[in-house]
Amino acid sequence: MAEVRNILFIMADQLRWDYLSCYGHPHLKTRNIDKLAAKGVRFDRAFVQSPVCGPSRASFYTGRTVFSHGSTWNRVPLPIGEYTIGDYLRPAGMRCAVVGKTHMTPDPDLSGRFGLTPKTEIGMLLGEPGFEPYERDDGIHPDKMVRAKPELTYNAWLRSKGYGGDNPWHEYANAAEGPDGEILSGWSLRNSKLPARVAEEHSETAYMTDRALDFINETGDQPWLLHLSYIKPHWPYMAPSPYHDMFGPAHILPVNRSEEERETGHPVFRAFMEMGVSQTFSEPGVRETVLPAYMGLIHQIDDHLGRLFEALEERGLMDNTMIVFTSDHGDYLGDHWMGEKELFHDCSMRVPLIIYDPRAQADAARGHVCQDFVEAIDLLPTFLDVMEMEVPSHRLEGLSLRPLLEGLRPDNWRDHAFSEIDYGFYRAVETLDIPLEQARGYAFRTERWKYVYFKGMRAQLFDLEADPDELIDLGDDPELADVCQDLQRRLLERLTNRRNRVGLPDSAVAPMRPHNSKSGVVIGQW
Repeated sequence: MAEVRNILFIMADQLRWDYLSCYGHPHLKTRNIDKLAAKGVRFDRAFVQSPVCGPSRASFYTGRTVFSHGSTWNRVPLPIGEYTIGDYLRPAGMRCAVVGKTHMTPDPDLSGRFGLTPKTEIGMLLGEPGFEPYERDDGIHPDKMVRAKPELTYNAWLRSKGYGGDNPWHEYANAAEGPDGEILSGWSLRNSKLPARVAEEHSETAYMTDRALDFINETGDQPWLLHLSYIKPHWPYMAPSPYHDMFGPAHILPVNRSEEERETGHPVFRAFMEMGVSQTFSEPGVRETVLPAYMGLIHQIDDHLGRLFEALEERGLMDNTMIVFTSDHGDYLGDHWMGEKELFHDCSMRVPLIIYDPRAQADAARGHVCQDFVEAIDLLPTFLDVMEMEVPSHRLEGLSLRPLLEGLRPDNWRDHAFSEIDYGFYRAVETLDIPLEQARGYAFRTERWKYVYFKGMRAQLFDLEADPDELIDLGDDPELADVCQDLQRRLLERLTNRRNRVGLPDSAVAPMRPHNSKSGVVIGQW
């Protein structure tokens, strides 16, 4: 009987759930990802714990919600005591590594309080977090950051291929060339329609795929988990030829927004609409310039995944390797008058999730489309479960997807999705003139309703049955006050179900109760 020996955990950055052909995009054909879905389970209602890179990834890696693990935004480190994927799987003999992005930074206590450096094995694993940094690259390297950091491996590799300059990541991989040979930066969205100066086989997506293959070949017979974390289609939205112009105006879906949103939207929503990136994406011509590049970058990822999957087939690894394909969050791309991500519309917090499980027990569900609510925190308990390892319920807050992968549905499966954000890092806080501790938002999405609670303000409420595009906010409708109250109650129940007693397993609690204790301590005896 087939078993899971290896795990290939693939994540694209800022990939919307609806920009794959297996999720219904009419023009963007992702044949290799579609083939993976045909051999596995495609989860139609998968949601991240936070629609921001860092906290979302921290939840994937820990199996815990954002305000439980504490990494609430980019560059907010995970506390040292948080267990991650590698901490669970490495003791079982698995080599756990990352190729690409994690967007995580080390806890300052590593070098301060504990005196550990990344050069030590324990310092490296705690700071990465939990992954061997086989090819760590977060894919955001403006000139100022490159000058302040040690040499970027990808830059050194580009130079070995003949690319010059101080920062070929920017000057070639994420820039185009003007008519007079000038560099047209990918930081400017107006240049997104142009081809990157780098050859396709030297682009970030091609390079990361090559490095993933290097890792797999090098690891040999040792079981492994590889987190292949692609940098694209995250900005800079710049694709190499021929991917830069595969798509044009006829392939761009209509924008999803209404004038009413801009005029009467929730105060937090309006504050985000006023930020520069949202203003830019609301201008005519911006979507039409950016979207072809965005779609081309997705097509490129799909082509290189085809190359990777073919290599796994040739090596006989498809028979014992679980493959997960997902994203850390979506991208507004002008919908709802927004750019970037951050808030809780489905285009931001909903992601693709496809899992291929090689075990014979999963045969019954191959090609199945699962409509149950699943969350990012469900992956880690799934990995442990299919590897026949203990799932520590005192730490992990997710549910193992193993039953769903086997075509079963537990009676007590969740009927909602939950996400949250610490928006204290955005200019919106200054616009709203609120204290930092108030800048928190929580989303609770059910079959019919999406309820968003912003601390100290009225809630947002969307009737997804009547308004699937989330254009009409009913949060201040007095006739729906009972609905809001019930959803707030359910949100509170979810919030109070977090796992905070992380240092002691559930099995140790009962023996520690005074009437069960064998310590000899006697309390209150007459």
